[in-house]
Amino acid sequence: MRIEIKSEDRMGISQEILATFSRLTLNMQAMEVSSQFIFVHLAPSTISFSKVKIALMAVSGVNHCSEVDLLPSESRERHLRALVNRLPDAIIDIDVNARVMALNRASEKLLVNHQCHIGTSPLVGEDLKGTLISDILDIEIVLPLLDKISSQNVDIAGQSYIAEISPISEQENSSGAVISLKSISSLGRQISILQTRDEQGIDNIIGQSASIQLLKEQTARFAELELPVLINGETGTGKELVARALHNASYRQQAPFLAVNCATLPEHLLESELFGYASGAFTGAQKGGKPGLLELAEGGTLFLDEVAEMSPYLQAKLLRFLQDFKFRRLGGTKELHANVRVVSATHQDLLAMISQKKFREDLFYRLNVLNLHSPPLRERVEDIALIARHFVALAATQMNVKQPLVDASAMQQLASYRWPGNIRELQNVLFRAVALNEYGDIFAADISGALAQFKQQDVVNINAVSVANDVSDWASAQAIFEQKLISSLYPHYPTTRKLAERLKVSHNKIAMKLRQFGIKS
Repeated sequence: MRIEIKSEDRMGISQEILATFSRLTLNMQAMEVSSQFIFVHLAPSTISFSKVKIALMAVSGVNHCSEVDLLPSESRERHLRALVNRLPDAIIDIDVNARVMALNRASEKLLVNHQCHIGTSPLVGEDLKGTLISDILDIEIVLPLLDKISSQNVDIAGQSYIAEISPISEQENSSGAVISLKSISSLGRQISILQTRDEQGIDNIIGQSASIQLLKEQTARFAELELPVLINGETGTGKELVARALHNASYRQQAPFLAVNCATLPEHLLESELFGYASGAFTGAQKGGKPGLLELAEGGTLFLDEVAEMSPYLQAKLLRFLQDFKFRRLGGTKELHANVRVVSATHQDLLAMISQKKFREDLFYRLNVLNLHSPPLRERVEDIALIARHFVALAATQMNVKQPLVDASAMQQLASYRWPGNIRELQNVLFRAVALNEYGDIFAADISGALAQFKQQDVVNINAVSVANDVSDWASAQAIFEQKLISSLYPHYPTTRKLAERLKVSHNKIAMKLRQFGIKS
């Protein structure tokens, strides 16, 4: 029996209420007191609630008495339990000895599936409580627990999960840790959402020219197929936008779309990024290993930008994966399977690279089952006005200024320019024109000024590198020289491999310098 008592706030009333229960020989199991309210949980008794109420109402100051289903603490606990059970991730609460104290419904279901998968008699519900977590899952818990969040990879029912272990400090009136189990596929979806700022579908490909209409039609058709796609096009033509549109128009649209630029990472980093690595694969490897993009993109699309920049070793490894979609993590022994669609892109002539023995012919035919061509801006001049208005509106929104109009003479100048950097260069010029615009509308002079500034930035003049008076030593002067040199050359040699060949240094050295100076393609 649970009773709610409302009373006046006077000295000694709680003792009188307790004395009433004592006279009625009622055993009290729990009691909660707040301002003007007393909640009591009484042990089962033959005395009815009506008799208890009459006795309580006889106490001076008691205004109301009623029977309730739960005490406030029990109600809060029930709501918390319902909330935790609604969480999609498995949550396990362990004590300081790494024994299970509590778990939500998702974790119960997951653990039962795991025990059935490994062939042991499944423990369910209350039977799991008090069990060592290491007896249920292959998780390493170092005791005593430190006040530091850690994570490790764990296989559950044949699937990969990330176990995040968050210790609970004694200051939180408890001790132990909370283990959150996140599936690799859910992590992939979260990463995909972070990578994609806006919805990018076929309708987001701006243009009405014949070449763009053909590209849209082919993208829509290819989206229905489950075959690899190779996207050709010059730098800055929006190949990744086409790849995202292809993914978003397919039945895989709810699954992750993950992208990696093969030109920006050295061979060993790109290998671990794609395939992941097992625990202890190399010095400094994350405990428990790390999933690669192939695992994280499960059920979705993996976009390999600048695929021509892959080393011969990685080309062979990618070819092996495309044959049966099976792979091993770096340093691992277990064979994994990935259900992903591979979309790749390049601005290079792969057939010429094949003849030069720089790209594998068998990999080319694996990647080039379906082919899309993203045309350069100079081949679709009629689309420049549409694209220009889009970028001007976008720039005005981001800069929080009134959207300017683009004068006819300015449009003519935009249409007559060759745009070697394609859409990316057009966007940069228009953003600069909007930022520097002082007279409302954008005229031909504004476009000429923006273009002139970009041309000045592209001029390579190594002799102009000057050492400022505040340079403290030889190393800092050398760093300034290297940064200006690489910044000047990179727009003309927009991949690490090309720039390495131009400067006659290793691919890894250029990749390291690009990261050091924050220069991105």
